[in-house]
Amino acid sequence: MNLIANFAVLASRRTIFDLPVCDLGWDDALVFINELASIPVGQTVVCFVNAHNMLTALRDDEYYRIMSHNLVLPDGIGLNIASQIAHGGPFPANLNGTDFVPAFLTFMEAPRRIGLIGGTRSVVEAAAENFRKHAPWHEFVVVSDGYFDKVNSDPVIEEIERQKLDILIVGMGTPLQEKWVHDNIRADHARLVLTVGALFDFVSGAVPRAPKTVRMMRMEWAYRLMQEPGRLWRRYIIGIPVFLFHVLRYRFRRRERILSYPEEQTSAPLQPRLDHKKAS
Repeated sequence: MNLIANFAVLASRRTIFDLPVCDLGWDDALVFINELASIPVGQTVVCFVNAHNMLTALRDDEYYRIMSHNLVLPDGIGLNIASQIAHGGPFPANLNGTDFVPAFLTFMEAPRRIGLIGGTRSVVEAAAENFRKHAPWHEFVVVSDGYFDKVNSDPVIEEIERQKLDILIVGMGTPLQEKWVHDNIRADHARLVLTVGALFDFVSGAVPRAPKTVRMMRMEWAYRLMQEPGRLWRRYIIGIPVFLFHVLRYRFRRRERILSYPEEQTSAPLQPRLDHKKAS
């Protein structure tokens, strides 16, 4: 983990399952990440984590380890409930990628060269065109769709090197996108990397967003479930209760570890965190 990523993680003060999650409000998060994008050394990878991602991290050691090196932003009501249970209050803001990334592009006044990877070719091209309309002072470059060989990514990496990017936005789904970025993208490829899941689908118009009133009520998940029940029912109907069960169990186990600390200190060192694999 490089210096910039270390700084980003240290600035994230609230943990869910011992994973640091950024607890900044909208304005502070925009300022903070803009500053990270402006630093001429190192690299920061930003990812957006919801309840589904957290459950995936509990089952996947590699993904958990990678996420612990990234700057994690809270996405959705599930993280708010987890924060309420674990820390006594919700996160200051819902920093979901679908809203945050366009806002960040507008917030950045300095022109940047921004590469896009992910989605189908038509979707990523349409997303790039809409980004150009949204923030015309930046230069948006379609590096690749998301359907390339992930084992041998040399052609995509060579294109990234050729494009001389400032920022890279990768939308290939979790945990694939985070693992691919970790294994392939160096600091000289892009100082700031955003892993954004299905963002390109929404920006391109291929998938409709929930109406603004629904989003304000924090019910976008229900709208998405109605739009794609066959694909999403397991994630929401089963996944959310399972996630909350793990949050409650983790809280009580953490309390037990804290209360038993004096006794354990005489026999064995206290483990820094609950083994997340055992919590799944």
